[in-house]
Amino acid sequence: MESTNGIKTLEEDGISWGSRILYPTLLGGIVGGGIGLVSRHRKVHGLANMSATYATNLAIVTGCYCGAREIVRASRHSEPDDLFDSAIAGFGTGAILGRLQGGRAGAIRYSVGIAVVGTSLDYAAIKLRPVFKDIYESMAGEKKNSWFQWPEWLPIQVLDEEALAAKQAREEQLRARIRDLTKEEP
Repeated sequence: MESTNGIKTLEEDGISWGSRILYPTLLGGIVGGGIGLVSRHRKVHGLANMSATYATNLAIVTGCYCGAREIVRASRHSEPDDLFDSAIAGFGTGAILGRLQGGRAGAIRYSVGIAVVGTSLDYAAIKLRPVFKDIYESMAGEKKNSWFQWPEWLPIQVLDEEALAAKQAREEQLRARIRDLTKEEP
């Protein structure tokens, strides 16, 4: 449904909440778990505990940031890739989470930090999107129905009927040679 002022909703734009909030949050949790694996505190508190703590914290920060970015985007009626939305969301998220962690000074540090990191990651995602799209299209090949196609240089190939028959003939010749060699041995 298009709103009365002509602004499209997220669903009309083809952008779902899942792709803009859920996926980055899950990725943040995975990255946080990886950071926990190499944390210097893992020996004292345990590897599983540190990985879970880092994963949870980074997922919470990422989820709050992405949710705030979408709220700012919806309230400003802007495009999905507007970096100003990212900066505003970073300042707001950092101020709230920083205030909870470290008072007024924490709010300032967190707001600047999350705004810079979040906006930088959004900028990198915008610039890398065509690269990932090219990689996806090269793997999908000419078949647009199939999402994956083996690269030509890979030894694993899907053979057509003619190539499969030629391969089976070569294998049968090889088996015959092996039988001949085993017969010669007493």
